[in-house]
Amino acid sequence: MIDNKYIIYHIPGKKIGVTNDLYNRVECQQGYEVGEYEILESSDDIDYISKREIELQKEYGYKVDLIPYNELSVNLKLKNMKINVTEQTTTFPCPLNKLKGQLMDNLEMRWDTEHGSVYLDTDLIKWIVKNAKTSMFNNERCYVYNKAMIKYLDHKRYKNEIDELPFKEDLYEHEDNVVFYFDKIRDWAEDKGIYKSGDPKTQYIKLMEEAGEVGRAILKEDLPEIKDGIGDMVVVLTNLAELCGLTIEECVESAYDVISKRTGKMKNGTFVKD
Repeated sequence: MIDNKYIIYHIPGKKIGVTNDLYNRVECQQGYEVGEYEILESSDDIDYISKREIELQKEYGYKVDLIPYNELSVNLKLKNMKINVTEQTTTFPCPLNKLKGQLMDNLEMRWDTEHGSVYLDTDLIKWIVKNAKTSMFNNERCYVYNKAMIKYLDHKRYKNEIDELPFKEDLYEHEDNVVFYFDKIRDWAEDKGIYKSGDPKTQYIKLMEEAGEVGRAILKEDLPEIKDGIGDMVVVLTNLAELCGLTIEECVESAYDVISKRTGKMKNGTFVKD
C-alpha cells in the first residue's frame, strides 16, 4: 500500500504519469488492471514528484508533459482549498451558493476522514452540493457529515462493481438477492428526478399516506393491498434515506444492530423491551 500522496505510475509502452489516486486515475478512468501498470516512485512532495515525472518520461523515451504536474491549474487551485476535517464533518471555506464552483476548481482533491478516504470527482461534488449545510457558527462556511459521505462512496463503489458483472441481471432478479432491489429503486428515483427536486419533508408526507393505506387494507383484510402498500412504503423509505444523505441498507443495519441486543417479552401482541 502506498501511503505517500503523489504516485508516479508507468503503463509500459504507453506513458508515465502522476496521480494522487492510483485506483481512480489508472484503473477507473484509463481502464488498466493490476499487473498492466507499475509504480515507479511516490512522495508527499508535489514539487519533487513533478520534476521526477519529467525526468522519467525522458529516460523512458515517452512524450514529455509541457506543463509540470505541480503547475496544472487543478493543483494550483487545490492548494487554496482549506478544508477542515473533524471526526464528524468536513467543512468547506465558502457559503453554499459558491460551493459547487469551489469544488469544481478542486477536482481530484483527496482527503482522509475517520470513516475513510475521499476522492473528489464530479459525482461526489453533486452529492456534497445536495447534502451540504450552512455552518451554525459562520454563514460563510458549510459542511457535510463524513459518515454519510463515506457511505455514499462505499455504495457507489459497490454498485459499480456489480454493474461490471456479466451476470448482473441474474443477481437483480434472484429472489435471494432482494437487496439489489434497493439499487433498482434508487435508479428509478434518479431517473424520475426525485433526488434532484424532492426533499425529505415531502417523502415523509408520502410515507404517512402509504401507511394510512396499509392501515385501511389491514382493516379490510385485503392481502393484495397490504402487500402493495408495504412495498410502496419500502420505496418511499429508500428515497427518504437517500435524500437525507443515507442509504436504506445503512438504516436497516443500524436498526438491527440495536434490536439484536434487546431482551423483552410479548405483551398484548407487541414485543416490549426490558
